[in-house]
Amino acid sequence: MCAKMMDALVKPSAGPGLELRQVPVPQPGPGEVLIRVHKTAICGTDVHIYNWDPWAWDHIKPPMVIGHEYVGEIAELGAGVTGLEVGQRVSGEGHITCGHCRNCHNGNIQWCKNTTSVGVDRDGAFAEYVCIPASNVILIPESLPEDVVAFFDAFGNAAHTALMWNLVGEDVLITGAGPIGMIAVGICKYAGARRVVITDVNEYRLELARKMGADAAVNVSREDLGEIMTKQGLVEGFDIGLEMSGSGAALKQMISVMRNGGKISLLGIANQPVPMDMNTIISKGLTLQGIYGRKMDNWHQMSYMVQGGLDISPVITHRFPYTRFEEGFAAMNSGRSGKVVLDWTRQ
Repeated sequence: MCAKMMDALVKPSAGPGLELRQVPVPQPGPGEVLIRVHKTAICGTDVHIYNWDPWAWDHIKPPMVIGHEYVGEIAELGAGVTGLEVGQRVSGEGHITCGHCRNCHNGNIQWCKNTTSVGVDRDGAFAEYVCIPASNVILIPESLPEDVVAFFDAFGNAAHTALMWNLVGEDVLITGAGPIGMIAVGICKYAGARRVVITDVNEYRLELARKMGADAAVNVSREDLGEIMTKQGLVEGFDIGLEMSGSGAALKQMISVMRNGGKISLLGIANQPVPMDMNTIISKGLTLQGIYGRKMDNWHQMSYMVQGGLDISPVITHRFPYTRFEEGFAAMNSGRSGKVVLDWTRQ
């Protein structure tokens, strides 16, 4: 019998770009679920792969289907899958973990040392269908808009980073106004932060952060953060820091403006080793926490926050049918975009 075929965005070989190709529809094995993809969102990781930069050289083994931010519906259940039904609206946790290491056993699967990633280590969701383990399937309430759920993976990174700390009444500094930083602004305000200040050098994205509720969006290439802090009444410094940029200069500035006893979440990945002023970290008694991926409970928190009134739709700036994917990547590369959504229900 001939395999059923589907459209997919494939990294065919080492080098820039992607190709829209016909590839076989994956077949769910025991314990797996086949998902019919409705919408996907382009992540910064996908941009690295598209551009074929040094990170991609080290992590991607073409040919493969990429993509890991998506929403769709269950199309088929593999043998032994229970508790799920064909037709249910779902997304999926993109980090597939081993289930038997110490962190998996104690519930901290985000730290599993044997993690493989959808769209990076195995075929992904920029396709009409994607196949994942049933344990990674996330049920999505029908009340949530699909364009928003399409980037719940990124939303989860922001939720994990921001909700690591108690935000009620706290003053928060976010460095990096990419989509995850923008989303974090909304989460912090929703969770009760007093002041949320975000820094970047991209005015387009800073304006989107303002729409997400930032009390101040600071272009550090031409504005003085200290002066903004004075205007915002931040006398002792920031209580919470969320580092989203991967910039050594941004982290250095963040450490310098934290109050004594402050707490910092580190999500941004740097392109090279970042030196830190350990004496300041020690003398201020700062707590630094590395963040990777999502906790599984972040998926429930995301749904509940959106249902409770958190509006993250301003982060979406571009929508295209999947056949126009190159326009989507051009928008991301331009720096003048938030989240870009690709629709797999229309060409």
